[in-house]
Amino acid sequence: MLVATWNVNSLNARMPRVEQWLAEVEPDIVCLQETKLADEAVPIEVFADLGYDVAHHGEGQWNGVAILSRLGIDEVIEGFADGIEPDTDARLVSATCGPVRVSSVYVPNGREIGHEHYHYKLGWLKRLRAHLEATTDPAADVIVAGDWNIAPDDRDVWDPAAFEGLTHVTPQERAALGDVLDWGLVDTFRERFDESGLFSYYDYQAGRFHKRQGMRIDYILSTAPLAERCRIDLVDRNARKGSKPSDHAPVLARYADD
Repeated sequence: MLVATWNVNSLNARMPRVEQWLAEVEPDIVCLQETKLADEAVPIEVFADLGYDVAHHGEGQWNGVAILSRLGIDEVIEGFADGIEPDTDARLVSATCGPVRVSSVYVPNGREIGHEHYHYKLGWLKRLRAHLEATTDPAADVIVAGDWNIAPDDRDVWDPAAFEGLTHVTPQERAALGDVLDWGLVDTFRERFDESGLFSYYDYQAGRFHKRQGMRIDYILSTAPLAERCRIDLVDRNARKGSKPSDHAPVLARYADD
């Protein structure tokens, strides 16, 4: 089972590249973020021609998350199932894809330390933990993948000094991410690779991509039963090249059968 996550930064703008990539790579499950589409605008027929069922939670101009699956899609939940009022943003969709429970997440950016959006980000991660507790079991096969907007540690940014006083690296954000991981999720990419410089996001400005000045903020987290069967973790850096790319590269993980 090949699983991918990709912040496409507008599905309309990136659709030709997405179609080509899906045809070439043939992942079984894909979590998308920043589709920036309303549900009715999603090109369901195009994905169906490629063999994918789609669960999408969108709002139009901003945000938007999706799950594409060649293994079927059932039991779709849009947003949180924590018994609190709905999130105002379309940042989470969950579904059962064959034997696996999958969530596609687009964690809030946070904007700047102390901003109300920063506190929204911390609260959002707390709600994600509650959502997982309410909807599934860490002993089951579960994947939570997406754009987390947090570099888990200093290896995950090109220069820690360049991020002093900025979001994505604060102890509070990393602690909130750690609380989600403590529910029972494993970052198999980081378990496999210890070195720095393995980034998934590169800002469009200042030639960051070509200078390899990026961040690792996109990752696939899985529960222990799946993590034990993970055989490959990688960032498809080639998908960040070429004409009109997303500022994020796809991240992939392959899992062996039971």
